[in-house]
Amino acid sequence: MLSLQNNFVKGVGIIPYRIHSKPSHLLAYDAAYSALEDSDLSMGDIDVVIVSNLEWFYSSEKQRHMASVLSSAFKTRIPIIRVPAACAGGGTAFWAANRMMKNDKEWNNVLVIGVEKLMETTDNSAAIINEFMMAMESRWEQPEGINAPCSAALTAQEYMQRFPDTTMDDLALISFKNHSNGFNNPNAFFYKKKVTLEQIKKSPIASSPLRVHDCSISCDGAAACVITKDKTDIEIVGSDYCADNIIPFERDDPLTWEATLISSGNALKQAGITIKDIDIAELHDAFTIVELLSYEDLGFCKKGEAYKLVRDGFFGIDGKVPANVSGGLKAKGHPVSATGLGMIYELAKQLRNEAGDRQVSNLKYALMHNIGGIGNAIVCNILKKVGG
Repeated sequence: MLSLQNNFVKGVGIIPYRIHSKPSHLLAYDAAYSALEDSDLSMGDIDVVIVSNLEWFYSSEKQRHMASVLSSAFKTRIPIIRVPAACAGGGTAFWAANRMMKNDKEWNNVLVIGVEKLMETTDNSAAIINEFMMAMESRWEQPEGINAPCSAALTAQEYMQRFPDTTMDDLALISFKNHSNGFNNPNAFFYKKKVTLEQIKKSPIASSPLRVHDCSISCDGAAACVITKDKTDIEIVGSDYCADNIIPFERDDPLTWEATLISSGNALKQAGITIKDIDIAELHDAFTIVELLSYEDLGFCKKGEAYKLVRDGFFGIDGKVPANVSGGLKAKGHPVSATGLGMIYELAKQLRNEAGDRQVSNLKYALMHNIGGIGNAIVCNILKKVGG
């Protein structure tokens, strides 16, 4: 039986999303110690470490046993658990840590880490790009040439055929919003790199109708969070994870991702709120069409009507519910397993009024929405600012 007591965020850490020369375990180490410093704790205060990464990437570093590598780096002998979930790895590790803590009376502080070393891998092996990074389901889809951009493009084609009021200009506005936000984020890949709306609209086709600027940027990165049972200024009030069919055409409706409905519905129920209470969100914009679908599946609007909110600036930094103030995966970057915890980092900074030039005012509830694949695994976590 799970405890009714909620856990809290005690500290967060991140390294800038860039191309890094350090090996993966040292990227994890840097993010972890940043989170520990933020929490005023040491490794001696940590009961368990939960880490998310994609094991196959470590073939390039000739090391697959991430738990033991981190044990050596941290100079500690405590449980270290690996939780992979593709692009939803970071958010799922956060969910797993939160849930396990509720069921274990002996755990008081858990360190959660997401880390990925993408750029070295992609530079060294085109075969790995084709077989893993660019692949979706490997038995049916990959042999037909379906990769992640292609699958997202097919979703966009279906969406615009069913809802013709939505155009590529609306997706360009989503990309532009996120690039404008990322410009002010020192941790973003596109920090201080200006991208205009015209550049977005004229960028090359990646997979029709999606253009290059409709797609997120792969990079190296790591982020970490300390979850505690001790009361802090940020409470974890909702957290849920759901896995769905690996192949989108097995689902009843390719434009409604049931895993979002389930995970967000359960998380909101746990928090005792509705989507109308959310003040800020970090959404999984691996592709602009995915962010648009998320607006609808999360319940911010009805199906087929997200374009209205996009055009009205509803999700802009000065809008009703600012989304991806960090720059999102599009401009901040997408280091796969680190992505979800990077969202937690951003929301924690926002709730603490520590986000600098991109700070949003009057925040109470924050939602992160982390997706693996094309709706294959989805996790939603809701944070609440405690006190004034």
